[in-house]
Amino acid sequence: MIKTNHTGLTQAEAARRLAADGENMLPGSIPKSLFAIALSVFTEPMFLMLLGAGGIYLALGDRAEASFLLGFVFVVIGITLAQERKTQRALESLRDLSAPRALVVRDGQEIRIPGREVVRGDVLVLHEGDRVPADALLLDGQLSVDESLLTGEAVPVNKSPSTTLSASTVVTKGVGMAEVSAIGVNTAVGRIGQALASTQEAPSGLQQASRKLIIVLTIVGLTFATLLVLLGWLWDGRAFLDSLLSGIALAMAILPEEIPVILTVFLALGAWRISKQKVLTRRVSAVEALGAITVLAVDKTGTLTQNRMRMEELVAAGETFRNEGAKALPETFHELAEFTLLATPLDPFDPMEKAIQTFAQQWLEGTEHWHSQAPEFQYDLSAEILAMTLVFSSNDPTQHLLACKGAPEAVADLCHLPTAERDIIHQQVLSMAERGLRVLGVAKGQWQSKALPPSQHDFNFTFLGLVGFVDPPRAEVPAAIAECRAAGVRIIMMTGDHPATARAIAQQVNLSTRTAVMTGAEVAALSDTELHEQLQQVDMFTRLQPEQKLRLVQILQQNGEVVAMTGDGVNDAPALKAANIGIAMGERGTDVAREAAALVLLDDSFASIVAAIRQGRRIYDNITKATAFTFAVHMPIIVLALIPALLHWPVLLLPVHIVLLELLIDPACSIVFEAEPEASDIMTRPPRKLTDSPFAFSTLLYPLLQGIAVAEVLLLGYWLLDGQGFQADEIRGAMFMGLVLGLCLLILANRDAARTLLHGLTASNPWIWRMFGAVGLLLVVVFTVPVLRDVMGFSVMGIPQLVAGLALVLGIGVSLEVLRWVSGHVKRAYAIRPYEDHPL
Repeated sequence: MIKTNHTGLTQAEAARRLAADGENMLPGSIPKSLFAIALSVFTEPMFLMLLGAGGIYLALGDRAEASFLLGFVFVVIGITLAQERKTQRALESLRDLSAPRALVVRDGQEIRIPGREVVRGDVLVLHEGDRVPADALLLDGQLSVDESLLTGEAVPVNKSPSTTLSASTVVTKGVGMAEVSAIGVNTAVGRIGQALASTQEAPSGLQQASRKLIIVLTIVGLTFATLLVLLGWLWDGRAFLDSLLSGIALAMAILPEEIPVILTVFLALGAWRISKQKVLTRRVSAVEALGAITVLAVDKTGTLTQNRMRMEELVAAGETFRNEGAKALPETFHELAEFTLLATPLDPFDPMEKAIQTFAQQWLEGTEHWHSQAPEFQYDLSAEILAMTLVFSSNDPTQHLLACKGAPEAVADLCHLPTAERDIIHQQVLSMAERGLRVLGVAKGQWQSKALPPSQHDFNFTFLGLVGFVDPPRAEVPAAIAECRAAGVRIIMMTGDHPATARAIAQQVNLSTRTAVMTGAEVAALSDTELHEQLQQVDMFTRLQPEQKLRLVQILQQNGEVVAMTGDGVNDAPALKAANIGIAMGERGTDVAREAAALVLLDDSFASIVAAIRQGRRIYDNITKATAFTFAVHMPIIVLALIPALLHWPVLLLPVHIVLLELLIDPACSIVFEAEPEASDIMTRPPRKLTDSPFAFSTLLYPLLQGIAVAEVLLLGYWLLDGQGFQADEIRGAMFMGLVLGLCLLILANRDAARTLLHGLTASNPWIWRMFGAVGLLLVVVFTVPVLRDVMGFSVMGIPQLVAGLALVLGIGVSLEVLRWVSGHVKRAYAIRPYEDHPL
């Protein structure tokens, strides 16, 4: 066991070494530079179209139009840089939080620091589940270390003092202290060039789907644009460059380049917002799955409870001692308390073992029952024996003292007690567990031989009694569970505790209306089919082994459930990886569990998980709204770019108009809709299907109809204005005004498709009025600055034009409201009538 006389470096010396040697970072990806971001813009289709249109204007001799259009290139680059930096800062803040942690000794005190701040000479404190942050020399303790990352050998390697530890290997057993000898690129892993600290994020499912959609739409856009160019040039006899401009305008109108921006910004900022709820997102792709969770599998200790263990009750020789309010510990319980302490490691990591030490310091320190010696050997808890035994040597090498603690039934079995005594112990355990206590059995023994046996079963133990620990439920859990139930999310408890303890806590937090409990032994005895049936009826699983948690998660997924699961230990890692969303404990979880999980609870609270689900639903809702708006607003742009060319009307939309519209559409998507507040029913509706997509035709049908309705009003407006003798530049100005203000109406309409435009105007969103102010300012500038007005092909805005433009806006508003009313009636009719009546 480890000593405690290592004072480590001083904070001042650690800071000096950090400045001299740099951070403890392995080779990995670095954030994109501003130049790299700007360079990537040059490969975007929209950018290439801008350059092409600008070049054509130069060839036609329209220098003003060319200058104006090419000037937008720098505006587009500026917007892209701003969005990319905003996203990058959000991701960097998340990576800072998710960086590996290290427990070091500084100025004699144990403190936890980011792994990158570890320096040469630091004294590391290593526990089971920790990832070694740097190359180090083991000073004290016995460790088992998984070095498969370096050697490929899966069997853990035992480490004793004076042996070396390599960075990025994992402690699988034991506690130790080590002095750092090398950091960063100077470690064994660093020299090999492993990029374990890579900050690259894999594309999410939505991002992959959007890329496929963009490719399809790009092909469609270029195909139609090419056909339009050929039709105008070869069929209608128009000049080639004029036809090419029409084709470029159509391609720019069809290509919804905002979609990748929406997903990148929304998911990154969503992860940042979730971190404010004390939930760290290690993989941004997990954000989109939060709203689809149907089952939440949680541990009891620390998630539903406060994880503030207190050794509260002792039962020995038929008597009971309760710690709360006690003035002294009766002699009857001294031996039980003594062997409970002996059966506990000197430097424990488990909260229950820490509670044992606190109890012993309170009642035993200064007496003959107080011990601080290190054991000679330790038999660890296993799936076969849910107990651990510490072996202590004496002056005689053939004499050994044994201290055992564990699940009461396992300890009773090790003591080979008769059935009658086991029944009495069982009733005592049941009585304690029903009061919400977590119960351990304790035993002592002697071994007279120099060689130790291979199993604890070979010892003869004497049963000493029971110790009970209290860990009260978190105050916020009942309300959070009720919120989950209303949201259609089922809560399942998966714990290693006694069934009665689990049931007591479950009743206190109103976890489930079902009272049935299954143990790990019962789970192991069932086939997958039988277990599938039991999962329909049971919400509490106790005495589970990690592999049984994995099996339960997999069967739930086979049943079509989207499973989120919490875990904290090394052995929980497989189940955390298998779950749709693995959630590791930040306060008590191991590094291995954190790395296997998609989310990390910084405060270990169940309520934080529920808050993350709420945020995940809001983020997906807003992505859907922004996507709907994008497709709705592109439809009239496409129609106004295509129809005039086909019907030989004057050109209504030029490339400069479309670029100007893009400057409004981009912030509307990435700022206005990202800031949309959550819907009132966000936690009272069932989870969405994991396969649902904002890019599905059924989702996009309504916004496409919105866009068609806007286009119809504008085309009708053109026909009426042309019949009234308006000139082409006057009509173009009125149409542009109607389209830009119609864009604002589409924002309102897609904030809540079931509510009126007026409601969209009054609902809370700080960016709505700012957006509308920017639109108004843009229109004023475009129509009052002569140079801009000429470039846009507009005439001076007169009263008739202004009235015509406002009439178009009014018509758009009426058409959107009529569409909403009709859509609502159709949905209600379909909801009432049987499916057979409307097979479409």
